[in-house]
Amino acid sequence: MEINELTPAERRVWDAFPRGERVDFRQGPDEDASDGQGWGPERTVRAEVLTSLLLNGTSARGQVAGLNIRGARITGKLNLKYAVVEHAIRLRGCWFERKPLVYGAQLRALVLTDSTLPGLTATSVSIDVVLRMPCCRITGPVRLAGARIAGGLFLQKAVIGMPGAAEEAEEAPLQFNHAHIGTDVIAFGLTVHGQMRANGATVGGQINLDDARLLAPGGTALHGETLTVGTDLRAMRLEAQGRINISGSRIPGQLNLAYARLANPGGVALRASSCLIGEVWLRSCATIQGGVNLRRSQFDLLHMPPETWPRQIRIDGLTYRTLAPHLPAEERLPALEREESGYLPYAYEQLAAAYRTAGDEAAARTVQLAKLRRHRRTLPRAARVWGLLQDGTVGYGFRPLRAAGWLLALLVTGTIAYGIHSPRPLKEGEAPDFNAVFYTIDLMLPIIGFGQESAYAPSGWYQWLSYLLIVTGWVLATTTAAGVSRSLRRQ
Repeated sequence: MEINELTPAERRVWDAFPRGERVDFRQGPDEDASDGQGWGPERTVRAEVLTSLLLNGTSARGQVAGLNIRGARITGKLNLKYAVVEHAIRLRGCWFERKPLVYGAQLRALVLTDSTLPGLTATSVSIDVVLRMPCCRITGPVRLAGARIAGGLFLQKAVIGMPGAAEEAEEAPLQFNHAHIGTDVIAFGLTVHGQMRANGATVGGQINLDDARLLAPGGTALHGETLTVGTDLRAMRLEAQGRINISGSRIPGQLNLAYARLANPGGVALRASSCLIGEVWLRSCATIQGGVNLRRSQFDLLHMPPETWPRQIRIDGLTYRTLAPHLPAEERLPALEREESGYLPYAYEQLAAAYRTAGDEAAARTVQLAKLRRHRRTLPRAARVWGLLQDGTVGYGFRPLRAAGWLLALLVTGTIAYGIHSPRPLKEGEAPDFNAVFYTIDLMLPIIGFGQESAYAPSGWYQWLSYLLIVTGWVLATTTAAGVSRSLRRQ
């Protein structure tokens, strides 16, 4: 391109490029690039001029060349497909007529802060420093699949996609699946109308989605299967309309969804199955609208109040070491009744183990008792009757004081009854002196012998009372022994 073909606006850019100087076309510091379609020729720059500079421009002696423009209207397509660009590209507050194409390019840095674009095609791009697009308004898809960015990806407060177009979109508005981000993905305040796709992406630092809005009603708002994050995935105060799917992800730090609003009525709102995550925070969240799938995942800490759980959950194989906040077991147990698969013994064992880790043995026993009661509903009728008897008498061995109460009541009953009407001795003159207390103990606890039962024989209804004492004594003894045995196995 000959230099005499340039417009005055383009000449300013051309002359500033060798020294990396900024060319500012703005009329004020608060100018909005979304109005750029109406900007005149005094601030219009053709994309082919920028392409020529980036591919053929040179540095002034002792200077670092670079494209540094603010507030320009860029017409045509900025086509850098497969290009190798040694200069930084900074196009802040610009309005683009067509979406830039940097497919497969090798760039130093790409900065599009505060700009308005119809999209960005940057699949398989390689960027040595950083990709910045904060506060951008992007109406079409941003394609970053397979991108390699040595520094960070900055999308804070950007708006991607068109409101109401999520159902009609043929592809996700924001894609960085299988991308490799060297440091952080900073996207707090981001709004995406449609799906944010990050399957198989690797982020060396954290992903920050605080205050973000992912709006894909009836679809998938975040598709991040097998996502790998170096530290944390922050999404405090996130608003997600549609499914959040991070199955198979690895997050050694925190998955922080505190104060988030997750909604996908009629479907799964949060799917985090087969994940390995340090801490999962769902503190102060509204009740999740839609299902939750945490099957086969492993967490060090799960911070989830009971009121956050939705009506249906899938937690088969979920393992966690600590459960917070620490609440009575009676407040945690109703959530286990919501398991789609029905009765899961492991879910109760895991909850009991969490209480033991916290040093709350009483709560752990309550969970174990609830497990046996839930299991009883799956048994045949005869087995359920036996279970009810064990539950009513000693709480399956987890309520040993009940046995003491029953034994005391039976001891008092037998003592009074046999004290009023002593049984006759089997051999006159050879029987020991009768003692109603020890006679009753002999009947109830056959393993203990005081010589009373073998020396006296009741008659009439007192004989039936002796049978009752013998049977109930055996029941109490066996159920208590079973409970002690379970306690010893747990130890």
